[in-house]
Amino acid sequence: MRWGRTYFAVQAVAGALWWAAVFASPVVRDVTLGGLDPVAIAVFDIPLFVVASFVAAFGVRGAAVVCTGWTGVVAIALAVYATVTTEAGWGAVTMAPATLGCVVALCLVMLGRVPTAWIIRGPFAFRPAAIRATAATNVASTFRQIVVFWGLFLVVIPLIVAAVEQRWAIALPFPAFAGPVGGVVLLAASILGLSSAFVMSTLGSGTPLPSAMPNNLVIAGPYRWVRNPMALSGIVQGAAVGVMLSSWVVIGYAIAGSLLWNYVIRPLEESDLEQRFGEVFRQYRETVRCWIPRAPASFPLIHR
Repeated sequence: MRWGRTYFAVQAVAGALWWAAVFASPVVRDVTLGGLDPVAIAVFDIPLFVVASFVAAFGVRGAAVVCTGWTGVVAIALAVYATVTTEAGWGAVTMAPATLGCVVALCLVMLGRVPTAWIIRGPFAFRPAAIRATAATNVASTFRQIVVFWGLFLVVIPLIVAAVEQRWAIALPFPAFAGPVGGVVLLAASILGLSSAFVMSTLGSGTPLPSAMPNNLVIAGPYRWVRNPMALSGIVQGAAVGVMLSSWVVIGYAIAGSLLWNYVIRPLEESDLEQRFGEVFRQYRETVRCWIPRAPASFPLIHR
């Protein structure tokens, strides 16, 4: 709860400073509100955002709910306004993380924690793959997943994000060599991802999908160098696509994905692996790093 209250306190100060800048600087007013009337917006935003954040900092749950709801409404409204008019793009960008921060802080104030376990429920619940599936079946299933996930997260979403970035007039210039460099990095990261997927699906008796997880703890190929080579590959791929598209927002999208994976998904996944593989996984986790590769340790290739 303390961290949630701290967030609301910081947000109250930041909100007050932003409104002071809006009325003091035409530049700040223009890039964050565009042609909107700042007085009309302030009448609602100061009590529902700044004051509510201040009150929520004292642990008042109702204020936290009001602030979070209002922040979400403003974020959506500014996004629509920026898309239609090409104005206030920086305001829309600012409100998006503010909304996420409010939601997290609200969870901490109301529940004392962020209920991340809901992510692994239903079709995304951790379940081992069927033992009867052959290696060929697992490989085929894995590469079907790759086509879908790469198509969505590395093509469709980045192209939409880059288009919105241009529409909101928040794009920043990239050097001419950014595209080729991004292409080389994307190729290298893709090779890492494909090789990791092949090793997991052939030796692990399963797939990377949570609903058909490997039945074996695989410590071979890239997994001897780093614990989560597919996650590392995906994050680097996302950043490389952002560089290729000259889009700092897509790069930010990749960084946000890395934070989500590291602080939300990874602990749940590693808890499941520890329950299933016990001491062997604990030794593996202590020896092989999550993000930074290093020389392979001595481990059996497969542990059932």
